[in-house]
Amino acid sequence: MTAYIIATVTVLDPEAYRPYTVDVPAVIAQYGGRYLVRGGAVSAIEGDMALDRVVVIEFPSVEAARAFHASPEYAPLLVLRQSASHAQLVIVEGVAP
Repeated sequence: MTAYIIATVTVLDPEAYRPYTVDVPAVIAQYGGRYLVRGGAVSAIEGDMALDRVVVIEFPSVEAARAFHASPEYAPLLVLRQSASHAQLVIVEGVAP
């Protein structure tokens, strides 16, 4: 069953964050993931959701999403992201077909 990593991100240092955005897509693809949303314009239609950047990445399974996040390939990128931004990430299980 598909799974999604949903992230809300506030970039604190755009220059330092830029290499992350360049290098992470290949690692995501290596674990079967693909972007569905990657930092497009955010418009609240109910409530007060002050979000700077939203990312949604689809993976073939929860296990694949967890493997990506825990991978040795992602580890240095994770450190880079954490040093240049604040983020909240969750894994959400998809709907069965």
